[in-house]
Amino acid sequence: MTTTALKADARALGLAHYAARAALESVLGRHGATFQQQITLRLVVVAEGPVERAELVAQVVGSLKVATAEAEQVVEELTTKGLLSAEASRVLVTEAGREFYDTVSAESSKISARVWGDIPEEDLAAAGRVLALVTERANAELAAASV
Repeated sequence: MTTTALKADARALGLAHYAARAALESVLGRHGATFQQQITLRLVVVAEGPVERAELVAQVVGSLKVATAEAEQVVEELTTKGLLSAEASRVLVTEAGREFYDTVSAESSKISARVWGDIPEEDLAAAGRVLALVTERANAELAAASV
């Protein structure tokens, strides 16, 4: 399959994001989870230890651009499902949470390999630099708008 080279812009970025997200959500849906839950769970898994609940909520807010109440609700959902456990002000991944994460990661990595696998490293590096700059600038715009 070949594609016509397009100029990178907000539309192209959005289309790529939603296509990739839909592919991930197809995996998550088979396991009864949401995109927000997966992103939140991942933050705890990669921390490799307990995470302060307030810090986790702040990371979810920053990553997903959602309200604090929504991020707190996602943490509660994961706790109710038994994928996270809460100890005082800290949250940690449970054995079931780690198993879930590993299962979903294994399934989604197959999709990722098909999507990203044959893209030349130099193209990925250039795209990474552009996306980092776009993210930085968009976050600056959000911060300025909230002042």
